Amino acid sequence: MKLIKLLFVAVAFILTANVNAQDLKFGHIEVQKLVAELPAKISADKALQSEAKKLEDQLKTMQSDLEKKYNEYLTQRDSLPDLIRATKEKEIQDYDQRMQQYSQMAQQSLAKKEQELLQPIIEKVQKAIDAVGEEQGLIYIFDISSQVVLYHSTKSIDCAPFVRAKLGM
Repeated sequence: MKLIKLLFVAVAFILTANVNAQDLKFGHIEVQKLVAELPAKISADKALQSEAKKLEDQLKTMQSDLEKKYNEYLTQRDSLPDLIRATKEKEIQDYDQRMQQYSQMAQQSLAKKEQELLQPIIEKVQKAIDAVGEEQGLIYIFDISSQVVLYHSTKSIDCAPFVRAKLGM
């Protein structure tokens, strides 16, 4: 009798597991592709390019000034007293270091600006993905653009059309 109860529980468990496994729904989406198509992302890219151009123009101006200082130094180097020559060399080295610091700060500034511009976009996309997952009854939505998902079945739902609709695209 105890064996029959145990067998009954085991069969019930297996049947329940099969039913639950059949109800599991998965989805997938290419987040990078979706984000790249968003008008807000395109606008953010243009703003970043504009900012990068300004910083690059400033760096080119500094480079031009450095070249000018260096060429002036080269033409006068042999006629300058040692103290003045050493002072001019130090000025050129200091200016070169300031340029390198500016370049580093410009890169950091661009990275910060990119983060500021992209964070709201990413949050908006994530909310849309979450909403689609809830509406479609999915337990997971995999990002297939990240190359982490090695396989996805044709039974997996492509969530991109739903997310695009949520985002008004």
